[in-house]
Amino acid sequence: MLPTMSTAQVGRLTIGIVGPGSLGTAMAISLHTAGYRIPQIFSRSPKSSRQPGRALARKVGARTALIGRDECTADVLWLCVPDREIRNCAELLARSGQWSRRVVLHSSGALTSDELAALGRCGASVASAHPLMTFVPGEVPLLNAVPFAIEGDRKATRTASHIARNLGGAPFPIRKSDKAAYHAWATFASPLLTALLTTTEQVARRAGVSTQEAHRRMLPILWQTLANYASLGAANAFSGPIARGDIDTVKRHLRALESTLVAQKVYAALALAAIEYLPTKNKTGLKHVIERAVRR
Repeated sequence: MLPTMSTAQVGRLTIGIVGPGSLGTAMAISLHTAGYRIPQIFSRSPKSSRQPGRALARKVGARTALIGRDECTADVLWLCVPDREIRNCAELLARSGQWSRRVVLHSSGALTSDELAALGRCGASVASAHPLMTFVPGEVPLLNAVPFAIEGDRKATRTASHIARNLGGAPFPIRKSDKAAYHAWATFASPLLTALLTTTEQVARRAGVSTQEAHRRMLPILWQTLANYASLGAANAFSGPIARGDIDTVKRHLRALESTLVAQKVYAALALAAIEYLPTKNKTGLKHVIERAVRR
């Protein structure tokens, strides 16, 4: 193990991965591509998780290991498991092997490094390091330019930051007290955006357009909206009847959505957010019309 680690030394660290799911796969492949050696892919004992572990291990030249049974041989162990499993996983790992001078990270956006307390008590340096990226089965996103929110003890945060930079990422510090709000922000940026898009498909069906056609036809306006947001910012990318303060059109929208109440509520919530945060005309009139519609 390394008592102190320069940037060059960190590049030679060995890193084990716990959890061969979508996140663990992306992390392992990115680390392997960046030149890190990955000696172990840890899984739970059930066969349902061991098979993905074997497949990932073959891709990155690692061997499989079982949580709580096999000793960790890596300098850094990175937990890529669901939030609900982190504390129990740390407690199981603490029962086997020597943890002094090792670094253990977890990837939760909402939970802090306190979830790794069992390993900290065994001498490990601990931190949370959350990549601000979406991970789904069948896609392995690049981590280049991806922000990593990092908090924990000094050695572990320094190590995590060096690793993130070597991956081409952009590490930044976050306070423990801000983790929940940070993760809510991340949830707005991807999962809830996906929820908005599927709601948009439901509104298209109300207009007589199939889900498949809606998906295809929406893409040009979605790409341009994101391009406008990226280059101009939210205020200058905002357009449409709410920005213009067109009360009559908004009334028509709300009436058309009366048969799809969930979509109407989503429309109303986003319209009220636009009135609050974005440049809009006729703010008072719009707000009155929207609030009256959702009270019915």
